[in-house]
Amino acid sequence: MNNWDFQPPPESELGDRQVVLESTHLQNKRIALLVTGSIAAMKAPLIARTLRRRGAEVVAFVSQEALRYTTIDALEWSTTHPVITKLTAAAEHLSDDHPFAAYVVAPATYNTINKMCLGIADGAVTAALGSAIGRMERGKTNIILAPTMHGSLHNSILTESLQKLHQMGVVIIPPRIANGKNNLPEDQAIACVVCRAISSSSLKDIPILVTGGPTRVPIDNVRFLTNRFTGRLGTYIAEELYLRGANVKLIHGQGSYSPPDYLPQQIVTTYEEYLQEVIRTLQQHRYRFGIFSAAVADYQPERVFPGKIPSGGTLKQINLVATQKVITLVKTKFPNLGMIAFKYQENMTHEELINIARQRLQQGYQMVVANRGEEQGENGVQVAYLVTKEQEPQKVAGKKQIAQAIANYLELIA
Repeated sequence: MNNWDFQPPPESELGDRQVVLESTHLQNKRIALLVTGSIAAMKAPLIARTLRRRGAEVVAFVSQEALRYTTIDALEWSTTHPVITKLTAAAEHLSDDHPFAAYVVAPATYNTINKMCLGIADGAVTAALGSAIGRMERGKTNIILAPTMHGSLHNSILTESLQKLHQMGVVIIPPRIANGKNNLPEDQAIACVVCRAISSSSLKDIPILVTGGPTRVPIDNVRFLTNRFTGRLGTYIAEELYLRGANVKLIHGQGSYSPPDYLPQQIVTTYEEYLQEVIRTLQQHRYRFGIFSAAVADYQPERVFPGKIPSGGTLKQINLVATQKVITLVKTKFPNLGMIAFKYQENMTHEELINIARQRLQQGYQMVVANRGEEQGENGVQVAYLVTKEQEPQKVAGKKQIAQAIANYLELIA
């Protein structure tokens, strides 16, 4: 931590209660955040802010028990709306005039879950849930629960209630299990589940495989060759598809960057592990699309030295041999898989790059994402060209923007 010079922060155009918009997956959607009596209720204002960063309008319903752990002021500040603590002549629980796209119960206590299962509506939160169930059964809203309680409360009664609610169509977020407790998931994980639940994307429920990150090759038992690519782009692609409701699996090479825990993923450490995991995954499940953004090793040592090469001496030579092209093998073994390939080049012109991408298209890929080291956008952001047979190459700047453009394209052809 650096020493502070006691100077005020730079001025910002962002208002006190405004949030920086991170995505638009919940744009123009009203979300009811139902807060019940758990110590985890103290995190509810942060959940509200995270939902708003996805574009949502959030209204909080809070039980009297929950107000032991959070406050009306904190919730009103974080949602920018009056907090509903009791029902009035306005019939707040019905929300007829301004319906909610989703009801998010976070935290959802043992008491509330069981009351909800039995149809008990004895307060602002449970009455709102009673109405929400009626709307859900008519296909007009979604209900999402984040069960949060001590492990001893996770008994057969709770399990039966959760199973019944799940069968009814309620989305149950798996808790973050630690120290014998069902803990509240991270804010981003909750927001992602909400995005997926209300998504109307044509990619919803479509299985898509995404690869990313480096695939290092060992020299001996402790040393390896790798590249400088982190896999951040592959993670952004997987996350964008995941938020739109696709059934995503990310195969990520271990490196300097780790994907967020809420993404379905498999971490691999070497090229061989990557090759085996890709083939195994495609053999076990029928994927509609495969997006191969991993920086796959082109070469590997002819032989791996046993143990550890002694340090301090002179290592005369390491013979490198070409690795098997994983994407070519996949194309041969799984001809019905829609595939997006990536091509990175240096020391060539834009025209040469596009020609190479078009040549790769002829091999049967749906898209080739091409970029070169010489071209960067403002502040050094990645610039790529999305090359397809249907249209002229599309220039996109920024990793998140590239991910969104790829997802948009897949929505068109899904």
